[in-house]
Amino acid sequence: MPSTPPPEAAAAARLEYHESENPEIAARLGAEIAARFGARDETPLSLVARDADGAVIAGLNGVVHWRWLYVRHLWVAEAARGQGLGSRLLAAVEQSARDRGARGAYIDTFDEAAARFYERAGYRRHGRIEDFPPGFARVFLARRF
Repeated sequence: MPSTPPPEAAAAARLEYHESENPEIAARLGAEIAARFGARDETPLSLVARDADGAVIAGLNGVVHWRWLYVRHLWVAEAARGQGLGSRLLAAVEQSARDRGARGAYIDTFDEAAARFYERAGYRRHGRIEDFPPGFARVFLARRF
């Protein structure tokens, strides 16, 4: 068991700023989280849609962890929007996540039209941060399978 430093050690600590993430901090936090909540068991997922010429016209990146799917990126080329491709990608990745034991999915977006798209797919709003990015809001949505 790690020893706890005396309170004066924290008060005397020297702060260092860096322009990149420190992997040791991530590893230490990850170890504490795993000890409290269990291993993430992360499984990345990616789907790509190509047109007849092989060009990428849509795609989705995500990860299943703690039995939930996080849809990190969902993009459809402007010319292919409104034709059901985004819905197909979302349904396919959700099924893949269910096959891996996922209980639900979550996503966030800055785009109100995208938020309505996810709501039509069964997602519910669970939070919002105003002015993030500036002038907009970040919306958090989730659904249980």
